[in-house]
Amino acid sequence: MAGALARLDVLERHAAEGGTAEPAGASSAPTPAPAPAGSSADVFWALDGVKQRLDPPGGIVFAGSVAVPAGPVDWQITLTTDGLLAADWSQAAPSLAALGNATRLGLLQAVVGGADTVAQISAEGGLGSTGQLYHHLGQLVATGWLVAAGRGRYAVPPERVVPLLVVLGAAGRTS
Repeated sequence: MAGALARLDVLERHAAEGGTAEPAGASSAPTPAPAPAGSSADVFWALDGVKQRLDPPGGIVFAGSVAVPAGPVDWQITLTTDGLLAADWSQAAPSLAALGNATRLGLLQAVVGGADTVAQISAEGGLGSTGQLYHHLGQLVATGWLVAAGRGRYAVPPERVVPLLVVLGAAGRTS
């Protein structure tokens, strides 16, 4: 996973610098023409694309194109099976632990939904004390799920919006 995270860092820095061309060290394959909508081939379009692009033992792709109140976000990453299995999974524990709290998920939902000031986040998150609020905001900032966006303002970084939604979808929150 360390290699994938390093590649992610390169891509995020490149995107932050306004780059549109592919950075050195990144690779992509031409995108095949999509199957006609509604065809049986269309059901597994993403899976078919992964199989075409990755040699055995394969890998995973997660991607999304979402419109949230902060603006549109297009994001994608490909991780190989070998890289994931060789990674130190314990490195993901703090980030996953931050999401393993219903209060923090409520705060993230409020921010993704458009709340950005402490007052708005607190009102939508249903927290009674500012001490509790700042504790949870601090945990989310420390693990990169939130960033301070000015005095008393918070945002989910664009490069974390789709991964957050993917984690929620994987956890069964798909409705």
